[in-house]
Amino acid sequence: MELTVDALGDKCPIPVVKAKKALATIDEGTLEMLVDNETSVKNLTSFAHAQKCEVTSEQLAEEKYSVKIVKTAESSAAAPAAGGSAGTGPCVVVVSSPVMGHGDNELGEVLIKSFVFALTQQDELPDSILFYNGGVKLTCEGSPVLEDLNKLADAGVEIFSCGTCLKHYGIEDKLAVGEVTNMYVIVEKQMQAGIIVRP
Repeated sequence: MELTVDALGDKCPIPVVKAKKALATIDEGTLEMLVDNETSVKNLTSFAHAQKCEVTSEQLAEEKYSVKIVKTAESSAAAPAAGGSAGTGPCVVVVSSPVMGHGDNELGEVLIKSFVFALTQQDELPDSILFYNGGVKLTCEGSPVLEDLNKLADAGVEIFSCGTCLKHYGIEDKLAVGEVTNMYVIVEKQMQAGIIVRP
């Protein structure tokens, strides 16, 4: 079965939402998503990988991209189940600020650096770390925690930074570790988590 969904002009995270709904309607086959920007291509590619599906993309015109997601019986069986219960799902760390805690920002900078280092020293690493609002500054060039975040990424920890937040702070081109993501994924990761850690 082949299905095409037009998401041209749709803002993040609508293309991913449409892809998820469309993919749920087919047992096997190819879903083609049409989008108008590279960020949507990246978001859909990440979504497809999370669903254990094969994915390819190509640019059709100046502001038109095709992302093809292939769903097989094997990928359906391997896809992660929706929802998680406390203690049984993934561990997700959520970082919304470049400092830890409230009161003294200088102290907060020291604490967040210590916190990220401490993550690298755990016997069990988190599955994902989500950065949004001012927290995205920690994943960009010049961040005092880049070395530790790279260690975590190399160890298989997913590191996601909110694309809207990067754009708001004018640092989209400064991302130095991990991937750009969208609010749909940020919510989904937390909904499926068995434990959420907030420094």
